[in-house]
Amino acid sequence: MQNNKERNWESFYQANEISWDHGEASPGLVDFLSSSSNQIPLGRALVPGCGRGHDARALAKAGWNVTGLDIAPSSIPMAQKLATNKGLNIDFLLGDFLSKKPESQFDLIFEHTLFCAINPNRRKDYVKAIQKWLKPKGHYLAVNYMITENDGEPPFSTNAEELDTTFRPCFDLIKRWIPRSYENRSGKELMNLWSLD
Repeated sequence: MQNNKERNWESFYQANEISWDHGEASPGLVDFLSSSSNQIPLGRALVPGCGRGHDARALAKAGWNVTGLDIAPSSIPMAQKLATNKGLNIDFLLGDFLSKKPESQFDLIFEHTLFCAINPNRRKDYVKAIQKWLKPKGHYLAVNYMITENDGEPPFSTNAEELDTTFRPCFDLIKRWIPRSYENRSGKELMNLWSLD
């Protein structure tokens, strides 16, 4: 998937330069999973762009049957080791979320700042991928990094209006809020819970 302005994510793992990895699950996801008012029925969850699997582990601890997917080969054994060390059974797969053909569909897709890592000219492909991987009436839960400027490299800018334009034709917005975030992203993230039409 390496067309221009898209990173070779594997090279960052090889160089141990994964500054986006905070060593813990998204605070917004942790709060969502611990709040009874935000619960949706448990089932199968997919975490695309799972990295070392912090969010996948949080979902598994909450009772979800979880699959993590990442494009960087080195991330998969790292994620698997961390899950195994915690006694969690998570299926980690290598693949490109935008082009890999799913073997089955999921009740929930959770992503933390994956949308902003994808070249904006492929955002329609991203929506199509969610539709492929998600069951009808399934939920798409996203923590979006809301930045308005960039230098032509990920993370790419986005805003709430673009999210609505991109997702509303196929998804219903159930809830939107500003989540608790990592300290360096406080107030810069927007959490969205969508349902596939």
